[in-house]
Amino acid sequence: MSIDPTTTAGGAAAAPLCGFGNHFASEAVPGALPSGRNSPQHVPFGLYAEQLSGTAFTAPRAENRRSWLYRLRPTASHPPFQPYGKATLLCAGPFDEVPPTPNRLRWDPLPLPASPTDFVDGLVTYGGNGDPATAAGIAIHLYAATASMQDRVLCNADGELLIVPQQGRLRLVTELGILTVDPQQIALIPRGLHLRVEVPDGAARGYVCENYGALFRLPELGPIGANGLANPRDFLAPAAWFEDVERPTELVQKFAGRLWHTTLDHSPLDVVAWHGNLAPLTYDLRRFNTINTVSYDHPDPSIFTVLTSPSDTPGTANCDFVIFPPRWMVAEETFRPPWFHRNVMSEFMGLVHGAYDAKEGGFAPGGASLHSCMAGHGPDRASYEKAVAADLAPHKITDTMAFMFESRWIIRPTRFAIETPLAQLDYDTCWSGFRKAEVPPCR
Repeated sequence: MSIDPTTTAGGAAAAPLCGFGNHFASEAVPGALPSGRNSPQHVPFGLYAEQLSGTAFTAPRAENRRSWLYRLRPTASHPPFQPYGKATLLCAGPFDEVPPTPNRLRWDPLPLPASPTDFVDGLVTYGGNGDPATAAGIAIHLYAATASMQDRVLCNADGELLIVPQQGRLRLVTELGILTVDPQQIALIPRGLHLRVEVPDGAARGYVCENYGALFRLPELGPIGANGLANPRDFLAPAAWFEDVERPTELVQKFAGRLWHTTLDHSPLDVVAWHGNLAPLTYDLRRFNTINTVSYDHPDPSIFTVLTSPSDTPGTANCDFVIFPPRWMVAEETFRPPWFHRNVMSEFMGLVHGAYDAKEGGFAPGGASLHSCMAGHGPDRASYEKAVAADLAPHKITDTMAFMFESRWIIRPTRFAIETPLAQLDYDTCWSGFRKAEVPPCR
């Protein structure tokens, strides 16, 4: 049996649970949650109590994330895993297939597969840093899928997944409930959570940041004050839902960078009730409260940070997720697009929708670029010339949604990313032809 996530057992609408980092409690069947304790001797309905820990037991209370799940069967009940066997372009750190490059890189969009391909088999790794074994760094994947996962689920033991759809909706069927995520929305999936990805529109494409390090959280607001950027109330978690399905189900697990699989005689998406502060979440990027200048100069892009994974160095992130959404530009006597710069951080950019204001062409929705540590970059010549000649009246940037995964560690491309025909070998030419400034001789 299964209970539709849009209804409760009584048939009324089951609203999503809202808030980032909140402690939720949800049950698909009334009375399924134990009262007053987490692991009673007799769990209601004979369910099995199981804790899913996203942090160490002894992590500080403010950092600790865990949820208690009450399920039809314990997840420990499975046969041994075997190597996945299928050819895959998915990998993990250490990223040492090819030497890292100081060159600026850009890619055309990943094409949709010609044959039916689900989310797992449609993942392609473009680069990353660190290593899941040492709990530091990230991996960056793109996905292109034309089929829903059927009688198979994914469990990623290496890190949490930040999914950024670019084309087509995803229906994420998880142990804790069901979420639907559209382009211009994101989903955050905890490490170790069982997940089935469905593509209700028949095809889907997008980006994934796999975070090995400290869990993503909302950034500190500092002088901004108590409000602004991404509001906690706009993050949505699913209400409890479960399926009681007794047929062979493939469980695919990513562990230490490789895929393994085993076959269960049932669906593991059988959590009848749960409570805790570790849960899958969705967020609509169009709700981001953009902060910008009202006087002069272009502020640092850190003001567009949605989520951050901190490192052991204060203010220097393992990974920041930054967006460039529609916004008003009003700065006086100011070059308004992002300025030329060289950054100690490494930047991987993607484009979900529209155009990016620092690139006139070549950067297409579904495409990507990489500017590694100290690689000089900024607006292309066409964008620069347009910006310096523009009338500086108040102007609203519309019809766009770009983003960046920014990391303290050098992002090392995979062999696929270096050798694929999707790589734009002429990318450097977008900065060619700038006129030399005319300056009087130095005295």
